[in-house]
Amino acid sequence: MTKQYSLADVKTHNDNRSSWIVIHNNIYDVTEFLNEHPGGEEVLLEQAGKDGSEAFEDVGHSSDARELMIKYKIGELIESERKPVKEKNPDWGNSSTNPDSSNSENAETAPSDLGSSQWHLES
Repeated sequence: MTKQYSLADVKTHNDNRSSWIVIHNNIYDVTEFLNEHPGGEEVLLEQAGKDGSEAFEDVGHSSDARELMIKYKIGELIESERKPVKEKNPDWGNSSTNPDSSNSENAETAPSDLGSSQWHLES
């Protein structure tokens, strides 16, 4: 079973001696990663001790970065303090967000549907 922590627990780990960050209800101890973070330790320290989900998504981290996070995960927020996770993935081909999707000239094609060929989105 995954260890669970409260936001009050996380809040006490907010400096370079112990840095915990909440991202999408998961808690990461990034203390050992501070000096390795490509954006510098200051970026992580700004979010240490709190929920950094929005800041994490705003940067647009790669799938490699997301995979790297796994080794720093130490637990999850307690159920009563969890927030709904907002997905940042594009909604490919959803006609409600792309009213012109029926028009093949303006239609967007998901990269996974194109194999190794190049793709672009028309504006």
